[in-house]
Amino acid sequence: MLAPFALLGCATTPRVPQPGGPGGLSCVPYARARTGIVLRGDAWQWWEAAEGRYARGRAPRVGSVLVLMRTSRLPHGHVAVVTRLVSTREIWVDHANWASGAAKGREARDQPVQDISAGNDWSLVRVWFPPVNGYGASNWPALGFIHDAMA
Repeated sequence: MLAPFALLGCATTPRVPQPGGPGGLSCVPYARARTGIVLRGDAWQWWEAAEGRYARGRAPRVGSVLVLMRTSRLPHGHVAVVTRLVSTREIWVDHANWASGAAKGREARDQPVQDISAGNDWSLVRVWFPPVNGYGASNWPALGFIHDAMA
């Protein structure tokens, strides 16, 4: 339930540009550094910004970026880097700033993400939430995956 407040830091500019500093690391510069995908804007803006520059799709690939939509509870959206394909309905990601309290603004590695969409198209996901050591209760609409290949 605290996840939405923790994610407010997924805007374009991190509060502090280096991990571990006061305020921590934002998901956008983290994903950019991990993938080499050169896009600007808040996390939710990456989907449109990638059009014509990078391949986009509904199927995850290792190294691609999962883009979560902006919602009232997730005003900047969120991006995460796919690190493992577990099944057609589960991937693992590395991302930053998907926690609250002392873990807010930190990197999280090998975190499961589950596709819960009716059409098995990754349009709705559940994300692992470390404070509860399980999937969070929230369902997050996703725009899709940006792949590190020019369109």
